Amino acid sequence: MTVKINVRGAIIGNDFKEVYDFYDMESTCPNDISDKLPKNQEQVEVVINSGGGHIDAGSEIYYLLKDYKGKVTVKIAGMAASAASVIAMSGDHVIIVPTAQMMIHNVSSIAQGDYNKMLHESDVLKEMNRSIANAYILKTGKLEKEILDLMNKETWLSAKSALQQRFVDEIMGVSSENVSEFLVASSYTSNLLPYSVIEKYRDMKSNNRSNSNHQTNSKKNVSRLFMYL
Repeated sequence: MTVKINVRGAIIGNDFKEVYDFYDMESTCPNDISDKLPKNQEQVEVVINSGGGHIDAGSEIYYLLKDYKGKVTVKIAGMAASAASVIAMSGDHVIIVPTAQMMIHNVSSIAQGDYNKMLHESDVLKEMNRSIANAYILKTGKLEKEILDLMNKETWLSAKSALQQRFVDEIMGVSSENVSEFLVASSYTSNLLPYSVIEKYRDMKSNNRSNSNHQTNSKKNVSRLFMYL
């Protein structure tokens, strides 16, 4: 028997899951994965369609799948971008459908402060890039410099390119020579909620915990606010 686990929507920390569920937005957190991993080492099939998200959550999911004692097959069904591409590297066997894409890029963050703080943040991000690159290095056998160059360019990979560069092991249903190259626009839009929306949700929940009717009305108001952010 094979246990199927979906990785869809934003990759987020466990603490944010309730907020994404509130807005009916697809998301995946580490607890979603750990709760579904079988205890008897059955084979696991992980289906990915995600634009990525929080890299610490993606790294934890990568660990959970790499540490699992049963066989893990990853199938990239639509997109495996950013943190989701790191998760894809956890598979013992990685399959991509002919119409899917992968994307790898540098880690980004939000920081404020004086120039010392900005220089420090730059150094932190460079080290984070090197840490994340390890997942791609272990899968592809490429040198660190090669992977860091691809990340720095924000590299988009078609199914054929992903196979040729050893990010995946198989293109579903076809041989590699029969898959045409195609270009993917090199632009990326995160599907993460702004932190301001998450904080507004938490404030609303705290202020209206004792009044369910008022909470329902507040939910509608916050949703309208989010649409115009």
